[in-house]
Amino acid sequence: MSPVLIGFLGSLLAGSMTAVGALPVFLRRDVPQRANDTLLGFAAGVMLAASFLSLILPGIEAARAIHGSAVAAAAVAVAGVLAGAAVLAIMNEKIPHEHFFQGRQGPEAETLARIWLFVLAITIHNAPEGLAVGVGLGGGDLAGGVALAVGIGLQNAPEGLAVALALVSIGYSRRRAFWIASLTGLVEPVAGLFGAWAVGLSALALPWALTFAAGAMIYVISHEIIPETHSHGNERQATFGLVIGLALMMFLDVAFG
Repeated sequence: MSPVLIGFLGSLLAGSMTAVGALPVFLRRDVPQRANDTLLGFAAGVMLAASFLSLILPGIEAARAIHGSAVAAAAVAVAGVLAGAAVLAIMNEKIPHEHFFQGRQGPEAETLARIWLFVLAITIHNAPEGLAVGVGLGGGDLAGGVALAVGIGLQNAPEGLAVALALVSIGYSRRRAFWIASLTGLVEPVAGLFGAWAVGLSALALPWALTFAAGAMIYVISHEIIPETHSHGNERQATFGLVIGLALMMFLDVAFG
C-alpha cells in the first residue's frame, strides 16, 4: 500500500472519530459546561503533545539527516512552525467564521448564515490535524504515524460532541446536528491526502511539512481551544483535562511510536 494511501486512510479514520464523538447528542440535549471544558482541554493536551513529540522532534531529526547540521535542522524547524502558525493566523483573519463562545470573527461575518460560520470555524480547526496525520504516515514512519492518528482520533471525539451540542443549542435537530458534526471531520482526510502527497514528492519536504503542521496546531490550541475552555470559570478542570490529554499522547507516542 502506498504511503499516500496510508496517509489518507489514517486521516480518514481519525476524522471519523468526530462522528463517533457526536453520537451522544441523541441521548441528551446538553453536557455540563464543566465537562465540556474538560473534554476540550483534553483535546488541546493531545494536540500539544502531538505537535512536539510526533511532529517537531521527527521534523528536526529529518532535517538533520538531510542537511547534516544541527543548526540547519533547528532553522528549518523554527521556520516551519512559524509558517504554519502564520498561515492559520491569515486564515483566521480572512475567512469569516464563528467560534462557539468567542462569537463571530473575520470579514463580513454578519452576512453569512450561522451554520456556515460554524462549518468554516471547524474547517480551520480540523485541517491542521488531518495534515499532521497525513504527513506523519506519508513520511514513512508507520509506527509514529499510527500513534499520531490514534491521538488525533481520540481528541476528535470530544470536539464532535461539542460541535453537535452547539448546533442543537441554536435550534438544529439532533439528527441534523449529528450529520453536520460528522461532515466537519471529512476535512481531515482531504488535508491528510494533501500532506501525504506533498511529503511523497521529495524527502526535502518532510521536515517542512511536519513542523508546518505543528505550528498550525499550536496556533489553534492557543488562539481557539484554550480561550474557549477558560471562558466559563472552569480553568482548573480544563487544565486538568489538558494535562491528561498530553500525558496520554506522550504515552502513545513513546510506547508505540
